Order: sequence, then C-alpha cells, then structure tokens
Amino acid sequence: MIENRQCRTPADIVSATKLQVTTCTPEEAAGRMNADRGLLVLDVRDSTEYEQAHLDTSVNVSRGLLEWKISTVCPDPDKPILVHCGSGGRAVLSVKSLMEMGYTNVTAIDATYVDIAAAMSVKG
Repeated sequence: MIENRQCRTPADIVSATKLQVTTCTPEEAAGRMNADRGLLVLDVRDSTEYEQAHLDTSVNVSRGLLEWKISTVCPDPDKPILVHCGSGGRAVLSVKSLMEMGYTNVTAIDATYVDIAAAMSVKG
C-alpha cells in the first residue's frame, strides 16, 4: 500500500531553514558593509544573473558549486560572510550549507536582489 504523504515544496524548505540560520535586511547588510571592509559579500546566483547586474564588492559562487568552491574563495571559516541571491531562498540554503561545513559567521540577506541593490545605493 502506498502512503498518502505530501512532499515538501522548496518554499517549505526555505521557510524552515530561515528558522535555523541568521538573516538580515538589506539595510542591515548595507550598514555591515560600511562598517566592515573585510566582510565577504557572496552572491550565489548563477553566473548569467551575476553578469547582468551585481554588487561591486560581491564575489560570485553559484549555489550549485558553493560547497566545492567556497574554500578557495574563503579559506577562513571565521571570516564574516553576507550571502545573497535573487530572492533570498538560495542565500538561506547556502548559509545552512556553509554552517554545516564549519563556517561560523555567515548571514543571509533575506530580500530580493533589487531590494539589496537599492539599499546599497542609498547607504550612507
């Protein structure tokens, strides 16, 4: 007999993961970027998205390659990292993966890229 159970949607997984990771608003991220020049801003969108528009200070490692490439981009597991994407979901999932890998100071910017870019352009 086949059980009647529902699969979790990507939105369900992202919502549950948000409860397990640290997030911030675009305005909080802009403040952190102004205060800490050593902060790594990690853009986990696909390279085509990154090529269309990106934050000047960001480094692109797509979500699909993150676990394989992060140690070359950031060998220090204690370095502060802000992670963003197009809508916030990939950033949240990326932060969880980084935490599982031993990174200790990672935060997801919980916003769309458009909102993040707007907050960065008005930072004081």
